[in-house]
Amino acid sequence: MTADVLVPTSADEAVSLYGDGGGITVFAGGTILLPEIAVGREKPERALMLHRAGLDTVRVDGDTVVIGAMVPIAALADADGGVLASVARHVGDGEVRRTATVGGNIAAPAAADAQRGDLGAPLIALGARVRSTGAGGERIEPIEEFLAGDRAGRLVLDVQYDRFERRSSTTGLRRRHAKSFSIATVVACARPDGSDLRIGVSGVAPTAVRLRAVEQSRDAGDVLRDVDPIDDAVASAAYRRAVLPKLVREALDQLELP
Repeated sequence: MTADVLVPTSADEAVSLYGDGGGITVFAGGTILLPEIAVGREKPERALMLHRAGLDTVRVDGDTVVIGAMVPIAALADADGGVLASVARHVGDGEVRRTATVGGNIAAPAAADAQRGDLGAPLIALGARVRSTGAGGERIEPIEEFLAGDRAGRLVLDVQYDRFERRSSTTGLRRRHAKSFSIATVVACARPDGSDLRIGVSGVAPTAVRLRAVEQSRDAGDVLRDVDPIDDAVASAAYRRAVLPKLVREALDQLELP
């Protein structure tokens, strides 16, 4: 069966064509979806192609940075400094980064062999919000809530975060093969006076997670109250449980909180 191909030429048209998401397969960069189609695990009926929908820009709106869902990860990796650029530079390899998109990275379903959604950790630490549409219409919500919910029926439009002076740190472990796979990535941000501490971790569970217990206690040992690491082809849950407190402690130390 041949899929119906929908190619919106604006964000509004993409929203209209997506509707409640029923029967729609969204094509962003395709780095996850195309291999699934090739082996027969995905069989799209209606394909929504977003490459012409005008969702591929990064703009600054006052004190808010708005990153379109179709912005390639390479564009973030090429940016000067910041925790988002730091993590983006290690996603997959150069070919993947040039093709994969921000929206696809945070909306992708969980995988059994390796954890996806590397950008979740820095976006959580930055206090990012996700603007999406689907059943019930458009909404904006904190990224940690978006990740914890049912993303299957949502079309990501953009990701937003506020610009202000921050302390920031990034720590992690990766396993290198043909591509770079995250064992664990920890990102922390706080205001210069140490307030508004936010910590995100990715690579250890099906989605990135906000470390609320650690934020409150500032005790790295509390990380396992926030996240339950899992086994995959990259690392064992036991190994992740052993290294996570050390990575979180390193991230907190790098912040040099007052």
